[in-house]
Amino acid sequence: MSVSELTTSTQNYLKAIWALQEWDDKPVASSSLASYLGVRPSTVSDAIKKLNNQGFVSHSRYGTITLTEEGRSHAVAMIRRHRLLETYLVEELGYSWDEVHDEAEHLEHAVSDLLIERISEKLDHPSRDPHGDPIPQADGSIVIPQAKLLLSARNEDSVRIERISDVDNRLLQYLAENGFSVDTVARVSAESPFSESLTLTNETGGKVLLGSLAQQSIWVSPVKTK
Repeated sequence: MSVSELTTSTQNYLKAIWALQEWDDKPVASSSLASYLGVRPSTVSDAIKKLNNQGFVSHSRYGTITLTEEGRSHAVAMIRRHRLLETYLVEELGYSWDEVHDEAEHLEHAVSDLLIERISEKLDHPSRDPHGDPIPQADGSIVIPQAKLLLSARNEDSVRIERISDVDNRLLQYLAENGFSVDTVARVSAESPFSESLTLTNETGGKVLLGSLAQQSIWVSPVKTK
């Protein structure tokens, strides 16, 4: 069965379950899924029952939700669609990185598998989307980069931005306006011992002040200094 044969709701739920575990290995609970999708817990419960009956998830009452092998295959196919579409919109149609998430959310349910593969070929099979999220390959394989939340960085660390969550458009705009994007190398400066804020300074002198919430939306890797 192709992922195109699934309902839009099923596609959304499978993709959301997978996305919740991509950068965090915590088990997915119904409450976190409801929050992620912006729906009521009772709505999630009904949907999970259907997905369980279809063989896409494993779920015990009051327990966590786990994708089956078939469920994961469909989820990864939807992730691939979404991220290739985001990349295409930025690289070929001139969208900015803060504009593409919602567009891709709509388009991913309408495109065919053939069109997705043509887009991948056109883009020379990219490995990451504009926000640094890895794009699954056609065979379902995916490589998650070694990165940690900026929140865990220490004062005077040198880091490379590996991924920025696309949930908050304002954060993406703020970073772009000040010269920060995926692959930007920056130095971390803590504001004070009693502040949760820190400053990132890039190699051209651009600076951004980030609170703890923003720090939880940015993943970085260490950069060795000479």
